[in-house]
Amino acid sequence: MPLTHFDAGGQAHMVDVGAKAETERLARAAGTITMQAATLALVKAGSAKKGDVLGVARIAAIQAAKRTGELIPLCHPLPLTHVAVAFDIDDERCAVRCEVTAQTVGRTGIEMEALTAVAVGLLTIYDMCKAVDRGMRIDGVGLLEKSGGKSGHWRAPDVGE
Repeated sequence: MPLTHFDAGGQAHMVDVGAKAETERLARAAGTITMQAATLALVKAGSAKKGDVLGVARIAAIQAAKRTGELIPLCHPLPLTHVAVAFDIDDERCAVRCEVTAQTVGRTGIEMEALTAVAVGLLTIYDMCKAVDRGMRIDGVGLLEKSGGKSGHWRAPDVGE
């Protein structure tokens, strides 16, 4: 299957979605940031020097979803109908998992918005905590599920119900 962002001459281009039908589209993505136990304690207590880490990261993730078309060169700007950001703290792994669900009604998928939101949410956690833990690690950013459009519903093989 050829890559859609290249024309017959091999030149990069923005895919023409004008003839596609508008459908409800949803994408879920997630990723994790691991850190030292002391750093996680600061995040949980909301007492990091820069303030409420997860609250700021949530707003950053939403903002990133809204601005994806400006950040990814060949990505269409989409009118978002909903963006939800959830953080789960894993004390055992000293990690925070970020999961984003993004929705729109449009002619092209919303996977990039969900993925960008996760990445920026996790990067914001890093930024807010780097003064105490520069060794934090962001891992596993990936698409969990997408629905809508011609290709229909897709779910990552390792994602349960």
